[in-house]
Amino acid sequence: MTTSVVSVVYVNDAPAAARFYGGLLGMSPSFETPGYITFDLGPGADLAVWSGRFEDLSADVPRTSEVCLAVDSGPDEVNAIFEQWRSKGVTILQEPHDAGFGLTFLAADPDGNRIRVAPRD
Repeated sequence: MTTSVVSVVYVNDAPAAARFYGGLLGMSPSFETPGYITFDLGPGADLAVWSGRFEDLSADVPRTSEVCLAVDSGPDEVNAIFEQWRSKGVTILQEPHDAGFGLTFLAADPDGNRIRVAPRD
């Protein structure tokens, strides 16, 4: 069994997507090629943006999955991240609301991929 999980997000422009995600996460990529860029999220977890796999991704196409960024500090941190992202002009799909697992909100990257912020289980 592998000891690492990589969440791959398909994008139109990997360098542009890496700048977007790097700005949200407050980090620099850990690995870069022209079309595939990863971020080391901690032991055993990476986020990758990959372009060239699909042509002309559209933000209008419904998505059936999402990247979830789990935070440790609870509702105050979720609200703070929401306000920070909104001030940066990030597309917000759902404002903070209580779900079965706690306070959460849903955003989208420029290619329409969903990004959820929620409390760590």
